[in-house]
Amino acid sequence: MKPKIFIDGEHGTTGLQIRTRMAGRADVELLSIPEAERRNAQLREDLLNSADIAILCLPDDAAKEAVAIVAGNNSVRIIDTSTAHRINPDWAYGFAEMDREQPKKIAGARYVANPGCYPTGAIGLIRPLRLAGILPEDYPVTVNAVSGYTGGGKQLIAQMEDEGHAEHIASPHFLYGLTLKHKHVPEMQVHGLLGRAPLFAPSVGKFPQGMIVQVPLYLADLKENASLGSIHEALADHYAGQDIVEVVDLKETASLPRVNAVELADTDRMKLYVFGTAGAPHVNLVALLDNLGKGASGAAVQNMDLMLGA
Repeated sequence: MKPKIFIDGEHGTTGLQIRTRMAGRADVELLSIPEAERRNAQLREDLLNSADIAILCLPDDAAKEAVAIVAGNNSVRIIDTSTAHRINPDWAYGFAEMDREQPKKIAGARYVANPGCYPTGAIGLIRPLRLAGILPEDYPVTVNAVSGYTGGGKQLIAQMEDEGHAEHIASPHFLYGLTLKHKHVPEMQVHGLLGRAPLFAPSVGKFPQGMIVQVPLYLADLKENASLGSIHEALADHYAGQDIVEVVDLKETASLPRVNAVELADTDRMKLYVFGTAGAPHVNLVALLDNLGKGASGAAVQNMDLMLGA
Protein backbone atom coordinates (compact mmCIF):
# COMPACT_ATOMS: atom_id res chain seq x y z
CA MET A 1 0.00 0.00 0.00
CA LYS A 2 1.07 3.54 -0.68
CA PRO A 3 1.94 5.63 2.38
CA LYS A 4 -0.79 8.12 3.22
CA ILE A 5 0.23 11.76 3.59
CA PHE A 6 -2.03 14.39 5.14
CA ILE A 7 -1.10 18.08 4.88
CA ASP A 8 -2.87 19.74 7.80
CA GLY A 9 -3.21 23.33 6.67
CA GLU A 10 -2.84 22.57 2.99
CA HIS A 11 -4.57 25.77 1.89
CA GLY A 12 -1.89 28.03 3.41
CA THR A 13 1.22 29.19 1.58
CA THR A 14 3.54 26.44 2.81
CA GLY A 15 0.91 23.72 2.40
CA LEU A 16 0.09 24.77 -1.16
CA GLN A 17 3.78 24.70 -2.06
CA ILE A 18 4.12 21.20 -0.60
CA ARG A 19 1.17 20.03 -2.70
CA THR A 20 2.74 21.57 -5.80
CA ARG A 21 6.00 19.71 -5.14
CA MET A 22 4.09 16.44 -4.73
CA ALA A 23 1.82 16.88 -7.74
CA GLY A 24 1.95 13.85 -9.99
CA ARG A 25 3.75 11.61 -7.50
CA ALA A 26 2.43 8.07 -7.78
CA ASP A 27 4.34 6.68 -4.78
CA VAL A 28 2.16 8.29 -2.09
CA GLU A 29 -1.53 8.84 -1.44
CA LEU A 30 -2.46 12.40 -0.50
CA LEU A 31 -5.31 12.78 1.98
CA SER A 32 -7.08 16.10 1.63
CA ILE A 33 -9.77 18.27 3.18
CA PRO A 34 -11.76 20.31 0.65
CA GLU A 35 -11.39 24.00 1.40
CA ALA A 36 -15.12 24.23 2.19
CA GLU A 37 -14.62 21.57 4.92
CA ARG A 38 -11.38 22.87 6.42
CA ARG A 39 -13.15 23.85 9.68
CA ASN A 40 -14.66 20.36 10.05
CA ALA A 41 -12.89 19.28 13.25
CA GLN A 42 -14.01 15.64 13.12
CA LEU A 43 -12.92 15.18 9.51
CA ARG A 44 -9.55 16.74 10.35
CA GLU A 45 -9.09 14.42 13.32
CA ASP A 46 -10.03 11.37 11.23
CA LEU A 47 -7.53 12.29 8.51
CA LEU A 48 -4.77 13.00 11.01
CA ASN A 49 -5.25 9.56 12.51
CA SER A 50 -5.47 7.89 9.09
CA ALA A 51 -2.14 9.25 7.87
CA ASP A 52 1.22 7.55 7.89
CA ILE A 53 2.80 11.01 7.91
CA ALA A 54 0.98 14.23 8.78
CA ILE A 55 2.68 17.44 7.68
CA LEU A 56 1.51 20.31 9.89
CA CYS A 57 1.36 23.72 8.16
CA LEU A 58 -0.26 25.49 11.08
CA PRO A 59 0.32 28.19 13.71
CA ASP A 60 2.15 26.97 16.81
CA ASP A 61 -0.91 26.38 19.02
CA ALA A 62 -2.79 24.52 16.30
CA ALA A 63 0.29 22.39 15.61
CA LYS A 64 0.50 21.43 19.30
CA GLU A 65 -3.19 20.54 19.20
CA ALA A 66 -2.63 18.30 16.17
CA VAL A 67 0.24 16.50 17.91
CA ALA A 68 -2.00 15.89 20.93
CA ILE A 69 -4.73 14.45 18.69
CA VAL A 70 -2.42 11.70 17.38
CA ALA A 71 -0.31 11.25 20.53
CA GLY A 72 -1.83 7.86 21.29
CA ASN A 73 -1.66 6.62 17.71
CA ASN A 74 1.88 5.35 17.18
CA SER A 75 1.28 4.67 13.50
CA VAL A 76 1.15 8.40 12.71
CA ARG A 77 4.40 10.30 12.23
CA ILE A 78 4.61 14.09 12.20
CA ILE A 79 6.50 16.79 10.31
CA ASP A 80 5.76 20.14 11.95
CA THR A 81 6.57 23.27 9.93
CA SER A 82 5.69 25.65 12.81
CA THR A 83 8.14 26.95 15.41
CA ALA A 84 6.48 24.95 18.20
CA HIS A 85 8.96 22.07 18.46
CA ARG A 86 12.21 23.22 16.82
CA ILE A 87 14.27 23.25 20.00
CA ASN A 88 12.51 20.29 21.63
CA PRO A 89 15.16 17.57 22.22
CA ASP A 90 12.52 14.89 21.68
CA TRP A 91 12.06 16.01 18.09
CA ALA A 92 14.51 15.42 15.23
CA TYR A 93 15.54 18.71 13.65
CA GLY A 94 14.72 18.54 9.96
CA PHE A 95 17.84 20.10 8.45
CA ALA A 96 19.25 16.99 6.79
CA GLU A 97 22.62 18.51 5.84
CA MET A 98 23.26 19.93 9.31
CA ASP A 99 25.38 16.93 10.40
CA ARG A 100 26.45 13.63 8.83
CA GLU A 101 24.07 11.64 11.04
CA GLN A 102 21.09 13.97 10.64
CA PRO A 103 19.46 12.12 7.71
CA LYS A 104 19.40 8.92 9.80
CA LYS A 105 17.90 10.78 12.75
CA ILE A 106 15.18 12.20 10.54
CA ALA A 107 14.54 8.86 8.83
CA GLY A 108 14.03 7.08 12.14
CA ALA A 109 12.07 9.74 13.97
CA ARG A 110 8.38 9.81 14.74
CA TYR A 111 8.47 13.58 15.24
CA VAL A 112 10.41 15.92 12.93
CA ALA A 113 10.54 19.70 13.36
CA ASN A 114 10.97 21.42 10.01
CA PRO A 115 13.51 24.28 10.25
CA GLY A 116 12.72 27.93 9.75
CA CYS A 117 13.88 29.60 6.55
CA TYR A 118 16.18 32.16 8.19
CA PRO A 119 17.66 29.60 10.61
CA THR A 120 18.41 27.19 7.75
CA GLY A 121 20.74 29.79 6.25
CA ALA A 122 22.19 30.96 9.56
CA ILE A 123 22.75 27.50 11.05
CA GLY A 124 24.08 26.29 7.72
CA LEU A 125 26.83 28.89 8.01
CA ILE A 126 27.47 28.90 11.76
CA ARG A 127 27.32 25.26 12.90
CA PRO A 128 30.18 23.93 10.72
CA LEU A 129 32.49 26.63 12.11
CA ARG A 130 31.50 25.78 15.68
CA LEU A 131 32.16 22.08 15.07
CA ALA A 132 35.51 22.89 13.44
CA GLY A 133 36.53 24.95 16.47
CA ILE A 134 36.87 28.12 14.38
CA LEU A 135 33.96 30.06 15.89
CA PRO A 136 34.06 30.42 19.70
CA GLU A 137 30.90 29.48 21.58
CA ASP A 138 30.62 32.97 23.07
CA TYR A 139 31.21 34.88 19.82
CA PRO A 140 28.66 37.75 19.45
CA VAL A 141 27.03 36.50 16.25
CA THR A 142 25.02 38.90 14.09
CA VAL A 143 22.60 37.61 11.46
CA ASN A 144 21.27 40.04 8.84
CA ALA A 145 18.74 38.73 6.35
CA VAL A 146 16.20 39.58 3.67
CA SER A 147 13.34 37.28 2.64
CA GLY A 148 10.74 37.16 -0.07
CA TYR A 149 7.36 38.29 1.20
CA THR A 150 5.71 34.87 0.84
CA GLY A 151 7.42 33.96 4.12
CA GLY A 152 4.82 36.08 5.88
CA GLY A 153 1.93 33.95 4.63
CA LYS A 154 -1.33 34.95 2.98
CA GLN A 155 -1.82 38.15 4.99
CA LEU A 156 1.54 39.65 4.04
CA ILE A 157 1.17 38.44 0.44
CA ALA A 158 -2.12 40.34 0.21
CA GLN A 159 -0.59 43.44 1.78
CA MET A 160 2.29 43.40 -0.70
CA GLU A 161 0.38 42.51 -3.86
CA ASP A 162 -3.04 44.18 -3.45
CA GLU A 163 -2.76 47.94 -3.84
CA GLY A 164 -6.35 48.28 -2.66
CA HIS A 165 -5.66 46.47 0.62
CA ALA A 166 -6.41 48.60 3.69
CA GLU A 167 -2.89 47.87 4.98
CA HIS A 168 -1.09 47.82 1.64
CA ILE A 169 2.71 47.92 1.92
CA ALA A 170 4.22 49.90 -0.94
CA SER A 171 7.80 49.85 0.38
CA PRO A 172 10.31 47.93 -1.81
CA HIS A 173 12.16 46.82 1.34
CA PHE A 174 11.40 47.00 5.05
CA LEU A 175 12.86 45.91 8.38
CA TYR A 176 10.81 44.16 11.04
CA GLY A 177 11.42 42.29 14.27
CA LEU A 178 12.62 45.62 15.62
CA THR A 179 12.32 44.53 19.27
CA LEU A 180 15.02 41.89 18.57
CA LYS A 181 12.71 39.20 19.96
CA HIS A 182 12.18 37.22 16.76
CA LYS A 183 10.85 33.68 17.21
CA HIS A 184 13.72 32.19 15.18
CA VAL A 185 16.45 33.32 17.60
CA PRO A 186 16.24 30.34 20.01
CA GLU A 187 16.43 27.94 17.06
CA MET A 188 19.53 29.68 15.70
CA GLN A 189 21.19 29.60 19.11
CA VAL A 190 20.44 25.97 19.95
CA HIS A 191 21.26 24.39 16.58
CA GLY A 192 24.02 26.89 15.86
CA LEU A 193 25.67 25.63 19.07
CA LEU A 194 25.99 29.19 20.37
CA GLY A 195 26.38 30.16 24.01
CA ARG A 196 24.88 33.59 23.37
CA ALA A 197 21.70 34.49 21.52
CA PRO A 198 22.57 35.95 18.11
CA LEU A 199 21.52 39.47 17.19
CA PHE A 200 19.05 38.86 14.37
CA ALA A 201 17.93 41.64 12.00
CA PRO A 202 15.34 40.34 9.49
CA SER A 203 13.83 42.24 6.58
CA VAL A 204 11.48 41.69 3.63
CA GLY A 205 11.96 42.65 0.00
CA LYS A 206 9.34 43.22 -2.69
CA PHE A 207 9.88 39.85 -4.35
CA PRO A 208 7.82 36.71 -3.71
CA GLN A 209 10.46 34.05 -3.10
CA GLY A 210 14.15 34.14 -2.32
CA MET A 211 16.43 34.87 0.62
CA ILE A 212 19.87 36.15 1.58
CA VAL A 213 21.26 35.46 5.07
CA GLN A 214 24.50 37.19 6.12
CA VAL A 215 26.80 36.43 9.07
CA PRO A 216 29.73 38.90 9.21
CA LEU A 217 32.76 37.88 11.28
CA TYR A 218 35.87 39.54 12.72
CA LEU A 219 38.77 37.16 12.05
CA ALA A 220 40.77 38.40 15.05
CA ASP A 221 38.03 37.16 17.39
CA LEU A 222 37.98 33.64 15.93
CA LYS A 223 40.37 30.73 16.36
CA GLU A 224 44.01 31.78 16.07
CA ASN A 225 45.07 32.03 12.42
CA ALA A 226 41.51 31.77 11.13
CA SER A 227 41.35 33.06 7.59
CA LEU A 228 39.06 33.39 4.62
CA GLY A 229 40.61 30.20 3.25
CA SER A 230 40.30 28.13 6.45
CA ILE A 231 36.68 29.18 6.92
CA HIS A 232 35.83 28.22 3.35
CA GLU A 233 37.63 24.90 3.80
CA ALA A 234 35.64 24.11 6.95
CA LEU A 235 32.35 24.76 5.17
CA ALA A 236 33.41 22.80 2.07
CA ASP A 237 34.50 19.83 4.18
CA HIS A 238 31.27 19.86 6.17
CA TYR A 239 29.07 19.76 3.07
CA ALA A 240 31.27 17.55 0.89
CA GLY A 241 29.17 15.16 -1.20
CA GLN A 242 25.93 17.07 -0.68
CA ASP A 243 23.68 17.67 -3.69
CA ILE A 244 21.41 20.30 -2.09
CA VAL A 245 23.86 22.54 -0.22
CA GLU A 246 26.69 23.96 -2.34
CA VAL A 247 29.71 25.81 -0.97
CA VAL A 248 30.70 28.12 -3.81
CA ASP A 249 34.36 28.09 -4.86
CA LEU A 250 36.41 31.06 -3.61
CA LYS A 251 37.55 31.97 -7.11
CA GLU A 252 33.97 32.13 -8.36
CA THR A 253 32.90 34.02 -5.24
CA ALA A 254 35.63 36.64 -5.77
CA SER A 255 34.41 37.24 -9.31
CA LEU A 256 30.83 38.08 -8.33
CA PRO A 257 29.72 41.73 -8.57
CA ARG A 258 26.55 41.04 -6.56
CA VAL A 259 24.39 38.31 -5.01
CA ASN A 260 20.84 38.04 -6.35
CA ALA A 261 18.26 37.23 -3.66
CA VAL A 262 15.95 35.50 -6.15
CA GLU A 263 18.57 33.36 -7.91
CA LEU A 264 17.39 30.15 -6.23
CA ALA A 265 13.66 30.97 -6.24
CA ASP A 266 11.55 27.92 -7.12
CA THR A 267 14.39 25.54 -6.21
CA ASP A 268 15.10 23.50 -3.08
CA ARG A 269 18.85 24.23 -3.08
CA MET A 270 21.08 26.44 -0.94
CA LYS A 271 24.37 28.15 -1.84
CA LEU A 272 26.93 29.23 0.76
CA TYR A 273 29.58 31.89 0.12
CA VAL A 274 32.59 33.24 2.01
CA PHE A 275 33.20 36.82 0.93
CA GLY A 276 36.21 38.92 1.81
CA THR A 277 39.77 39.74 0.81
CA ALA A 278 42.77 37.60 1.74
CA GLY A 279 44.68 39.30 4.55
CA ALA A 280 41.79 41.63 5.45
CA PRO A 281 40.32 41.56 8.99
CA HIS A 282 36.75 40.53 8.11
CA VAL A 283 34.76 37.91 6.23
CA ASN A 284 31.07 37.87 5.38
CA LEU A 285 29.34 34.51 5.27
CA VAL A 286 26.31 34.43 2.98
CA ALA A 287 23.57 31.84 2.45
CA LEU A 288 21.32 32.04 -0.61
CA LEU A 289 18.08 30.03 -0.73
CA ASP A 290 14.35 30.15 -1.48
CA ASN A 291 12.40 30.93 1.68
CA LEU A 292 9.71 28.45 0.56
CA GLY A 293 12.13 25.97 -1.00
CA LYS A 294 14.98 24.76 1.18
CA GLY A 295 13.53 27.17 3.73
CA ALA A 296 10.09 25.56 4.15
CA SER A 297 8.07 23.42 1.74
CA GLY A 298 11.02 21.87 -0.06
CA ALA A 299 12.59 20.88 3.23
CA ALA A 300 9.32 19.30 4.39
CA VAL A 301 9.14 17.11 1.29
CA GLN A 302 12.83 16.21 1.68
CA ASN A 303 12.16 15.16 5.28
CA MET A 304 9.08 13.19 4.24
CA ASP A 305 11.15 11.27 1.70
CA LEU A 306 13.79 10.47 4.31
CA MET A 307 11.09 9.20 6.69
CA LEU A 308 9.65 7.03 3.91
CA GLY A 309 13.09 5.66 3.04
CA ALA A 310 12.92 7.17 -0.45
